[in-house]
Amino acid sequence: MPIVALDSLEDPRVAAYQHVAEPELVRRLGLFVAEGRAVVERVLEQAIETEQYRIESLLVSDAALVGLMPLLARLSALRRADVPTYVCPAAAFRRLAGLNLHRGCLALVHRPARRAVGDVTLAARTIVVLEAIGNPDNIGGIFRNAAAFGCDAVVLSPGCADPLYRKAIRTSMAASLRVPFATASPWPEALGALKAGGFTMLALTPRRSAATLDALAESARPARLALLLGAEGPGLTATALAHADRSVRIPMTAAVDSLNVAVACGIVLSRLAPALP
Repeated sequence: MPIVALDSLEDPRVAAYQHVAEPELVRRLGLFVAEGRAVVERVLEQAIETEQYRIESLLVSDAALVGLMPLLARLSALRRADVPTYVCPAAAFRRLAGLNLHRGCLALVHRPARRAVGDVTLAARTIVVLEAIGNPDNIGGIFRNAAAFGCDAVVLSPGCADPLYRKAIRTSMAASLRVPFATASPWPEALGALKAGGFTMLALTPRRSAATLDALAESARPARLALLLGAEGPGLTATALAHADRSVRIPMTAAVDSLNVAVACGIVLSRLAPALP
């Protein structure tokens, strides 16, 4: 487990960290960025437990290194791969990476192979399906809800924000590293394939014609449920709504016309998800 104290921020071994604030550049390298100690710890845990993620390198402060040493030692003991760990002062992170990280902890991780929708939904009972949700904070919040309420997978339309973008990972509290996901293409034809696979498609909409969540929660839960969510503002497209078996709304006062999509997702899943402990 090589630990390298950087003598210079111009060291070519850490050149890739200059791109972490530019997600498309990182993605072109076949990598994603794990930011913050809690997220990096989760990546290390999954590298140890499941080999799901292959870590290219870490960039940490002295304090972060101390906290990560037990996990780094466990990973090294497995002899799967040496993970170079570069150490620099926390104050230097902004100069190198363009980010102001108070806890001084980054990792570059190889993106896993893309998964097919059929693979992540094969044995699923509850999934979330997202249409054109481009805000990474909302993506992260939805993944956090999916993990909290026992969803088996998330399916995204083309145009959704990347669940492995560092802001989405951070907002999800690393749930986007745990909940299986896949991008559905062509869209919206993929919705028909999900229905053919036995999923009952439930579209969330503020339209008054939709059933209330209370009424829906009192009815029998389908064996396989897909909750369909659209972006804030435009909502679901007419074509996506046409694929829904039922529409549902969350009753609210006239003071607002809609809720944040991640908040709404959490409310619905808390009522419709399988029984939890």
